[in-house]
Amino acid sequence: MLKIVVKIGLTLLVIIMAYLLTANWLIYYRLGRIGLEASDNQHIYVINDQLATSSAIIYVALGDSLTAGVGTINYQHSYAYLVAQKIADATTKVFHHNHSFPGARTQDIIDTLLDKAIEDKPDVVTLLVGINDIHGRVSAAKFRKNYETILTRLSTETTAKINIISIPQIGTNSLLWPPFNYYYQARIDKFNGLIREMADSYDLNYINLPAFPAQPAGQLNPYYSSDNFHPSDLGYQFWSQTIYEHLNK
Repeated sequence: MLKIVVKIGLTLLVIIMAYLLTANWLIYYRLGRIGLEASDNQHIYVINDQLATSSAIIYVALGDSLTAGVGTINYQHSYAYLVAQKIADATTKVFHHNHSFPGARTQDIIDTLLDKAIEDKPDVVTLLVGINDIHGRVSAAKFRKNYETILTRLSTETTAKINIISIPQIGTNSLLWPPFNYYYQARIDKFNGLIREMADSYDLNYINLPAFPAQPAGQLNPYYSSDNFHPSDLGYQFWSQTIYEHLNK
């Protein structure tokens, strides 16, 4: 009897381990197979180019694939460009600089993007980074140290109004199978708690991105692109409205 119980237990353990390994592998296999690319290939954009430069605003967006517009073919449909348009309205000239690339982590911001952002002498900055730290299993302590380095330099080396954007809850149920949907949600919540603490500590504006609206079971979520992870045009539009409404501009 004991041998049967042990055998059943071992069989269940093998099945569970196989499921977990498969579910985790499929996340990155699907993302790699779809292989969406950044729509930002220009990096500097001018909105209301015909207006005088004396009152122009320089808006810098720092981040990863979510800021690089992965998921939309046209960068003008990305959240960063849409925010730049909203800042400009019809009365202000805006120089929008995008410093981001797919896969970027906080360490990449420090190593390759931060100097450029500071050199731009921005008036407004948005910072959205962290999802790759989470999926790359960067420790919370390392993440916090890197994030503080970014905030310290932006705060002391620019006069910009700095806006810190929370790490969004992204990924459809078809991409993130249980328990990974709960695992990544818990990690995102933990990292966002750290970000919120740092925003308060540095007295900076914190913008909490809400989750995309829920869709009926079995229906495609129009807020996601074809890889079920990056936002679609509609998803970026949704984000841009939230960001602009809470932007320190």
